[in-house]
Amino acid sequence: MDLDKVIRELHQELKRIESVIESLEGLINTGTFTVSGHRGRKFMADAERQMVSKRMKKYWADRRKSGS
Repeated sequence: MDLDKVIRELHQELKRIESVIESLEGLINTGTFTVSGHRGRKFMADAERQMVSKRMKKYWADRRKSGS
């Protein structure tokens, strides 16, 4: 195995990786790519909203019946 060739290939790979890292850091620094800690607001479809509404109406009606 030619060690010089392996070392050369590793240096080329290192340059490529450093280039990718610089590009990603550039995206973060320019505000093009934002990193956020929250997932955002979940939107429900109309059918899902109606199911939740019916379920909660039943829940509160049962609570009123039990006297709590």
